[in-house]
Amino acid sequence: MPRTPLVVFALLVALASACRSPAPRDADDFDAVVYGGTAAGVVAAVQLAELGRRVVFLEPTERVGGMTTCGLGATDVGNADSVGGLARAFYARVAAHYARGMDERWTFEPHVALAILESMLATARVPVVFRARIADRDGAEVVDGRIRALRTSDGRSFQGRVFVDASYEGDLLARAGVAYRIGREANAEFGETLNGVQTANAQKHQFTHDVDPYRVPGDPSSGLLPGIEATPGGVDGDADRKVQAYCFRLCTTDVPANRLPWPKPAGYDERDYELLLRNFGAGDRRAPWHRVPMPNRKTDTNNNFAVSTDVIGLSRDWPEADWPARERLFAAHLRHTQGLLWTLANHARVPEQVRAEFTAWGPCKDEFVETGGWPPQLYVREARRMIGTTTMTERHCRGELVVDDPIGLGSYGMDSHNVQRHVDAQGHVRNEGDIQVHGFAPYGIAYGAISPRREDCANLLVPVAVSATHIAFGSIRMEPVFMVLAQSAAIAADLALERGDSFAVQDVSYPELRRRLLAAGQRIAPPSPAR
Repeated sequence: MPRTPLVVFALLVALASACRSPAPRDADDFDAVVYGGTAAGVVAAVQLAELGRRVVFLEPTERVGGMTTCGLGATDVGNADSVGGLARAFYARVAAHYARGMDERWTFEPHVALAILESMLATARVPVVFRARIADRDGAEVVDGRIRALRTSDGRSFQGRVFVDASYEGDLLARAGVAYRIGREANAEFGETLNGVQTANAQKHQFTHDVDPYRVPGDPSSGLLPGIEATPGGVDGDADRKVQAYCFRLCTTDVPANRLPWPKPAGYDERDYELLLRNFGAGDRRAPWHRVPMPNRKTDTNNNFAVSTDVIGLSRDWPEADWPARERLFAAHLRHTQGLLWTLANHARVPEQVRAEFTAWGPCKDEFVETGGWPPQLYVREARRMIGTTTMTERHCRGELVVDDPIGLGSYGMDSHNVQRHVDAQGHVRNEGDIQVHGFAPYGIAYGAISPRREDCANLLVPVAVSATHIAFGSIRMEPVFMVLAQSAAIAADLALERGDSFAVQDVSYPELRRRLLAAGQRIAPPSPAR
C-alpha cells in the first residue's frame, strides 16, 4: 500500500530523531570540519561521512538548511538537467514526499525540506553542533598555510585535516586569512558589461512614477526620506564595495485556520514607510510582493517592484560585521519588514485593493513555529567572495570562456537585486543595481573557483562564497548549485586526505576528481538541448 505524504513525513522525522549521532567533544580531532549549516553544508558533510571520513558539522544557528529550509522553497533552478548528485537526490525526495509521480520537485514547504535534510544527516550519522559561531577573533588556527582548528565564540575548538567553508558569508575563509572581495568589480577589470554600478540597466523593480525623495516634498534642506542615499548613484561600470539587498523569504498562507496576523513591531513609526506611501500616491497601485504558489496553500514570497521586502542599503555592513553587529542588523531587517507588511495591510494611504490582498495573507502557524511563523534566517544573497585560483566571470556565464576543470554547472541568469536607492538628476528617487539577464546555456564552474590560492591556504574548500565576480556570482548563487559544488568539494577533500596531511587541495588530480564526480552522479558537461 503506498504511503501518504503525511506518513512519509512522519517517518523522516522519526528517522532523524532515532539516528541522531552523539554530540562530538570539542577536543576531538576530525578528518573534516564543515562550517555553515546551509544546504550545501549538509551535502558536504553527508558526502564526507558516506566516504568514511570522520566529520563534524558546525552551524551558527539552531536550524540546518540555510535558505532551503528558511523560506526559499521556490527553487531558482535554471536548467534542471544541470543538477546532479546528492542535490538531485534531495529534490527527488521532495517529490517522493508529495507523491506527485514526478522525478524531482522544485517547490516545497520549509518544514519538508528541513525534515529531509535532517534525515540525510541522521542516516549518514553526521554529528551536528548547533550555535557554533566561529569566533570573531582568532576563529581559525593557521599553521604554515593550513588551518589546524576552528574556534567558536564560546571557546570550543574543532581540529581537522581539511575544512569546508559552506557559510553564506565566507566567515571561515576570512578568519583563515584567505583573500576575498566584497561588492562590485569595475567592468574593465575582467572585460565584463554587467558589473559595477548599474543605473542604465536598472529597469526592473524600479519606480514607475516620479516620487519626491525629501522629508518635506520639494525641500532638499529638509533631508532625505529613510533609506535614500545622499550620494549620487555613481558612474555606470565603476567598482564599489556595496552588496545587493537582503530580505526574508516569507512563507505565507491565505487559509484562515493556518494564518497568523502581520505583527506590528514595537516602536513602529509610519514615517519609516513614507516612501512606500508616496509611491502609492504617485500612481503605482500594485501589491509590492511576489507570491510563488507552494503546496498546501502556501507561498514562497519574495521582493517585487520599487518598494518591497528588500531593505535596500541595510545589508552593506553585514559581510564583515561581528556577531553582535549582525544581530542588530538582523533585528533592523526584521523590524522594518514587519512594519512594512503591517503598513500594507492596515494603513489608510495604501490602496484598498492592496490592503485587502495583504489582509488575506499572513505567516503560517505551522512553519517556523519557534519564531512565530517568521523565517529565522535572513536571505544573505551575497557577502564575501573568495579570490581563488580561478575567478568565474560574466564571460564564463555567456560561454565566451570555458573552464578546463568543471565540477558542476551553472545555468540560472545573471541576477542581482538592487544595491542602493538615490536621487536622480531630475530630483526623483531611483533604485540602482538590479540586473536580470537570462537566456544562456549551462556552463562549467571551475574547481579553481572553490579552492583558494595556494599561498593563502592549502586545506580549505569554499563551495558557497566562491571565487566569482559580483555578476557571475549572481548566476552561481542558487541553492542547487551550492549543493552541487559542496558535493564536489567533499569528494575533492577526500582525495586530498588520501594523499596525507601535507597534501594541498590545489594539487588534487582533476582527471581522478572528474572520474569520481561522474561516478557520484554529478553533471559537469552541459546538457543539450536545454529544456
